Amino acid sequence: MTDIIIENMKTEHINEVENIEKICFVHPWSRVDLEQQLNLDTSHFAVATVDENVVGYMGLQIFCGEGYVTNVAVLPEYRRMGIAKKLIEYQMQNDMSFISLEVRESNLPAIKLYEACGFENVGIRPKFYSNPTENAIIMTKIIR
Repeated sequence: MTDIIIENMKTEHINEVENIEKICFVHPWSRVDLEQQLNLDTSHFAVATVDENVVGYMGLQIFCGEGYVTNVAVLPEYRRMGIAKKLIEYQMQNDMSFISLEVRESNLPAIKLYEACGFENVGIRPKFYSNPTENAIIMTKIIR
């Protein structure tokens, strides 16, 4: 495998990011939703490419210096290669006092990844997810 390149999402990445959404999530974001993110000052979306193909992405919203992760997704065949960690590290370069996210309580690989990146469990959102109904663990990392 060649190098993993992390960069800001651009219009030409939308088709591949939309495909990743459909593969990785029960309730994927629409193409229109993804396109709208490109025009928002608060939106910071990054993609991971391998051989010029988008294999993962991460969405982040920053409001008043507070970071909220919308999605982290990597194609199944590219998981466990450090791509999600590289996306998180890239996004943490943004000016934020903290970064926070929700994760399904059954998603142990993601929870371990977030813990390895310095996130801590700060609470539960009961029945946050559907298909299946499941609690979300709120994880936050203080940056400054």
